[in-house]
Amino acid sequence: MVEPYRDRRHSTDERTADLLGRLSVAEKAGLMFHTVIESGPQGSLVETTGALSKSPTSTVVLDKHMNHFNVHGLGTPREAARWANELQRLAAQTEHGIPVTISTDPRHAFTENAGASFAARGFSQWPEPLGLAALEDTDIREHAEIARREYLAVGIRMALHPQVDLASEPRWGRQFQTFGADPERTTRALETYLAGFQGTELGPDSVACVTKHFPGAGPQKDGEDAHFPYGREQVYPGGRFEEHLGPFRAAIARGTAGVMPYYGMPMGLELDGEPVEEVGFAYNRAIVTRLLREKLGFDGVVITDWELIHDNIAQGQVLPAKAWGVEHLSPAERLIKILEAGCDQFGGEECVELLVDLVRSGHVPEARLDVSARRLLGLKFRLGLFDDPFVDEDEAERIVGSDAHRRAGFRAQAASVTVLRDGDSATGPLLPLMALPERRVYVEGMSPAAGRGLGEVVSRPEDGDLAVVRLSAPFEPRDDLLFESLFHQGSLDFRPGLVARLRQISTVTTLIIEVGLDRPAILTPLLPLAHVLICTYGTSDDALVAALTGRIPPRGRLPFEIPRSMDAVRSSREDVPNDTIDALFPAGFSVNGAER
Repeated sequence: MVEPYRDRRHSTDERTADLLGRLSVAEKAGLMFHTVIESGPQGSLVETTGALSKSPTSTVVLDKHMNHFNVHGLGTPREAARWANELQRLAAQTEHGIPVTISTDPRHAFTENAGASFAARGFSQWPEPLGLAALEDTDIREHAEIARREYLAVGIRMALHPQVDLASEPRWGRQFQTFGADPERTTRALETYLAGFQGTELGPDSVACVTKHFPGAGPQKDGEDAHFPYGREQVYPGGRFEEHLGPFRAAIARGTAGVMPYYGMPMGLELDGEPVEEVGFAYNRAIVTRLLREKLGFDGVVITDWELIHDNIAQGQVLPAKAWGVEHLSPAERLIKILEAGCDQFGGEECVELLVDLVRSGHVPEARLDVSARRLLGLKFRLGLFDDPFVDEDEAERIVGSDAHRRAGFRAQAASVTVLRDGDSATGPLLPLMALPERRVYVEGMSPAAGRGLGEVVSRPEDGDLAVVRLSAPFEPRDDLLFESLFHQGSLDFRPGLVARLRQISTVTTLIIEVGLDRPAILTPLLPLAHVLICTYGTSDDALVAALTGRIPPRGRLPFEIPRSMDAVRSSREDVPNDTIDALFPAGFSVNGAER
């Protein structure tokens, strides 16, 4: 006789209840941990500790009863699919055969940051979410549907995105994955994104989305990121807490499968006249239970951000546990406080035995595990993982990074280019540039091969009819804590030596300056030097050439304002979007059209 939980003729609730009643405490606890995993050569399972994974694959699956994993390194599409199938075969060996939910941070753009995102590699490559926000909703929908198909093809069933934090603090280092600073634009983008990934309701063709970071991670004090001890405080000098909640209200209404609280701790915040405890959001019962669960009515999965219980030690560096406000608590006490706050899953942790011991010692009721395990199992059933968790390796090779998908991503890269200045009253517009073989072009920060799409490439600015210089937004390099070097933080000012060198180039040839924005940059000193000034948010050299020549017309608009100075940034309020005095360019600006 087939157990009811294995019989698809039963409802999700019936199957969930049947399986839940069969699980041991250890199996229920295993459901509640969600950690990093890596694939091995040719799609094999990794049976050693990896660069970031803490245990061999068989240990976490068979011994710790875990079945939620955030995958980092992946091989080719075929190898990725092979690895996913091997992982599911391993999970099938457990007593109840609970399939694995494979999740990922964004991996369709350019930024390689093990703490936040991955470059596309075998997947189709698109602009960062900031660049999608610079486009239209139809572009976002196309991206989401293609990303969903590519994820499904390699067995990824959960997206640890979208990130709908409002980019209200210009210095904040996590803006590149947001949809910008405008609440209305962010909400529209979110709704389109969820529709593309999840569909009208969760099912076997869906990728479940975890919308983050509740209740809005943008208002970081002085723009410092809460990954790190110096960025633990979140502040609301403008009283805009409710504005940051807006996109999450929409996400809940649109059926987001999960929500992830951020690391930050709210300072001086009140809800309904009651002061909110100044501890990290995932530790915060007022935020997770009273606000998210009870007031906003969310009954999906709440997964914490990574490593709130234990320090993370890897690659010769340490990142302290993000136990902001509860640093004095033991790991067991931190775990209990997270459960009492109302979270279902511990991100980046695998201390299953600690939770089991707390249940057996009477510190955590088994019934509390049942509450979260029911949500987690129900999501697996809705995604169809119990009915067929395997993927077709041939189809993965055909779908992931297909020519059609790559062309769509390339179009979006070029289209998202945002033109801030195009010539002046004396010269008139310079764009689009005709592709003239006799034109001599000096390029910097761009490959000569791509530069040849504009003319003959020369080695000195003074020998060129045109200079194209690609820059990255400035930041202050830091490399003391694990992952710190990957986060661009601090001042938005360009260094004076760079500005002086660009001034020299502008005196000898026509200068096009492109700035890749993962945060705003102070463009004020560049504006008088550039005959054409543009910004991008994840655009290859070839896609930039396609935009400059008009082969794919640039139509991006700024997803946030460009401040005039760092003094204006420092004077702005962290929780108020687009709040700097006398901005150089307003949000929504482009020379190609009016503000959005």
